[in-house]
Amino acid sequence: MLLCPSLMCADYGNLRATVEDLDAAGIDIFHCDVMDGSFVPNFAMGLEDIKAVRAATNKLVDVHLMVENPASKVELFASAGADIIYIHPESERYVVKTLAAIKSLGKSAGIAVNPDTSISEIEEMLNLCDYVMVMTVNPGFAGQSFIEFTNDKVRRLAALKERFGFKLMIDGACSPERVRDLSAIGADGFILGTSALFGKDAGYEECLRRLRAGDVY
Repeated sequence: MLLCPSLMCADYGNLRATVEDLDAAGIDIFHCDVMDGSFVPNFAMGLEDIKAVRAATNKLVDVHLMVENPASKVELFASAGADIIYIHPESERYVVKTLAAIKSLGKSAGIAVNPDTSISEIEEMLNLCDYVMVMTVNPGFAGQSFIEFTNDKVRRLAALKERFGFKLMIDGACSPERVRDLSAIGADGFILGTSALFGKDAGYEECLRRLRAGDVY
C-alpha cells in the first residue's frame, strides 16, 4: 500500500520540517497539488514549493497538474524534481502526446480521472500510464465528501491494472475506512489529507501504522 500525504494540508510556515517528519514516519510518495485558478477555481502549489519539497527528501515526489495546457509545463515541473506527473485528460487536446513527453523526460506518467470522466474516454491513454489516480471528490478543493459512485470506477480500473500495468491511486476524502475498503478491491495507494493523517491526535507514524493494518480510527 502506497501512502502519500497531500502537502496542500502541510504547515507552509514549516514546510521543510513537515516533509522531514513525514519522511521519517515512513510515507511513500509526497503528493503536490498544482492549481492555476483556471482549470480549477483555486490556486495551490507552484514550482518553488516543489523545489523545496524535493530538497527536503529523497522519497518520490508527485505533481498533480490541475492546470490548463499541461504540455507547456511538464518540463518545468520535471526539472523542479517531480518523479511522477499527473495530468487531466480534459485539460488539453493531445493527452497521449503529453503522457509520452513526460515519459521521455525519464518521469512516470499519470492520469487523473475526475468523477465525471468515464473509463471509456481514457482507456487508450492507459497504454502510457504508470499511475492512474481516481478522483473521489471534484478536483480543486480540500474537505469535500467522498462521492460514492466512484467506488465502481475503482473496481473497473482495478480490473484493467494487469492488462495495462499501472498503479491505481485514490485521491479525495481518504478516511481510514475508505483506505481499508478500497485497498481490498484493488487500489494500490492513497492520497492522504485531513481525513486520515493531518490534524489527528496520533502522530504521523502511528496513523500510517494504523492505515497499513486496516484499522479504522
